[in-house]
Amino acid sequence: MAMLSRLRLTDYRNHAGLVLAPGAGFVVLTGENGAGKTNVLEAVSLLAPGRGLRRAALSDMQRQGGPGGFGIAATLAAAAGAVEIATGTLAAAPERRQVRIQGAAATANTLAEWLTVLWLTPAMDRLFVEPAGERRRFLDRLTLALEPGHAHHAARYDAAMRARNRLLAADEPADPDWLTALEVQMADHGGAIDAARRSAVALLGERLAMTPDGPFARAALTLEGWRGDADRLLADLRHNRARDTAAGRALAGPHRADLAVTHLGKGQAAALASTGEQKALLLGIVLAHAELVAQRTGHAPVLLLDEVAAHLDPVRRAALFDRLAGHGQVWMTGTEPALFADIGDAATRVTLG
Repeated sequence: MAMLSRLRLTDYRNHAGLVLAPGAGFVVLTGENGAGKTNVLEAVSLLAPGRGLRRAALSDMQRQGGPGGFGIAATLAAAAGAVEIATGTLAAAPERRQVRIQGAAATANTLAEWLTVLWLTPAMDRLFVEPAGERRRFLDRLTLALEPGHAHHAARYDAAMRARNRLLAADEPADPDWLTALEVQMADHGGAIDAARRSAVALLGERLAMTPDGPFARAALTLEGWRGDADRLLADLRHNRARDTAAGRALAGPHRADLAVTHLGKGQAAALASTGEQKALLLGIVLAHAELVAQRTGHAPVLLLDEVAAHLDPVRRAALFDRLAGHGQVWMTGTEPALFADIGDAATRVTLG
């Protein structure tokens, strides 16, 4: 785990060639709308497993009018020395992600061994009222930061589930041995997914309960929906074959879970809270999780906070900066440099545009 000491973007979004040398602590990106501030944060988010903070198609990330393909390269300042990581696409294969670590080809999931990245964006403000899938993805990012192997289990589970769905939907009767093999894969990886999620929820819940009352609302977390180990899931899949065939999808498994969030101060579901309260709850969860990761791993995650300061009053803004001071590398964006005046000189400041 490390922080970024150098970031280079090549033909990425609106950046033909951008080189940044961020320091430890706060990294403040300012500029007018459209200057590419969020694009930089998205690039950093792609240095971790997954599809990045926008979940965009890879082909959409290459610069319009460019030669095709894009590159994101970073130097990580780690205790054992500098580590070079890179990701991107080639013009000939715009939807095939390339990853390199120390110059050698690697899988995207191995990035979790080197860098943990967490983010909060304005698009996440509706997380508590969105469909359950959005909260599962949010929870999986939190879980991945505590359990790097979670990405492997999630990828294998999804692949096995898609293959099983296709097999059940085929016109010809499914090969029972093939079907059983896929269900065993789903059970093995699904049990690990559920266990990792529940551990993350429990640890984060304990951390939130320890957090004193302050400017950011405290949340209580529970994982609802399906739960169980590998044996339970395997039994459910075998029992539900006919029902799953009719539904066109698996009706049991960790992909049916949901993260339930409650506003502790009011004792009500987060979905019923005001827009401002929901944002405060979400920010409180992200901050508590970042502190939990630092405590349990010894390495603070890289935090990406897009336009977070603009939506906070001066008191909460100052409280946010105080809480983040000394955390690790925190990237923040905003249109006005004055929003970050309370940080003082303890920041790398970059004006884009």
